[in-house]
Amino acid sequence: MAQLVACSPNFSEGVREDVISAIADAMKETSNCWLLDANPDDKANRTVYTVVGQPDAVINAVITGAKVAKRLIDMEQQRGDHPRLGALDVCAFKPVKGVSKEACVECSRAFGQRLAMELGVPVYLYEMSSTQEHRKTLSQIRAGEYEGLPEKIVKPEWRPDFGPPKFVSSWGATVTGARCYSLNFNVNLLATKEQANRIALNIREEGRSPDKPGRLKAVKAQGRLIPERRMAQIAITVTDPETTPIHVVYEECLKDAKVCIQPS
Repeated sequence: MAQLVACSPNFSEGVREDVISAIADAMKETSNCWLLDANPDDKANRTVYTVVGQPDAVINAVITGAKVAKRLIDMEQQRGDHPRLGALDVCAFKPVKGVSKEACVECSRAFGQRLAMELGVPVYLYEMSSTQEHRKTLSQIRAGEYEGLPEKIVKPEWRPDFGPPKFVSSWGATVTGARCYSLNFNVNLLATKEQANRIALNIREEGRSPDKPGRLKAVKAQGRLIPERRMAQIAITVTDPETTPIHVVYEECLKDAKVCIQPS
């Protein structure tokens, strides 16, 4: 049986079309894998690519794309609405066919080790690939974002899993791991950014703090403003749709919106 994995590298560039295309073209050159999609977001200044193929080929493709990104993306200059830690911000491996979750963990570890060795950058493991509870989720690792990394990375509890325990200013750091398929969608609101973020904090599992968790398991959410459309938006990721179905998330957003947003 053919083995297929999917990988979704998120690169911190969503504005410059030449850079977005250069990274895509580099990944397309690898045999036995296919670039299915490149989805740029200029407000987030971020592009999510989708690569599917044989495990080793997918690793090779993303490494090739990362080498282009290292040459063309400078995190000291990068700005956007989306939280980010590095030029290749996060790279998740997911099983498609003939591959177990455990095999995807091994893929992420092999990828992280190669990325650190070949590019000389720090790499953190998350989700199924992480063995440390205090740095299991993406939000835990990305707390403080790129700007907080110089102080964070030198602490013993935040030593990278691979690569140098030092701040690489042009790159930042990369997070990789294995996880289940997730669902990403947005809920649009005629509201302010603050109102949208209030609802996001209410519903997301992480909530406002460890002492004030949100209502929905396996849900990540963030409120943001879409000024050109004169509306706000809740950007939502459901990391395990079996735990929390998408319709439940929408209904909870609707319930909170009726309370938080009063018609003028």
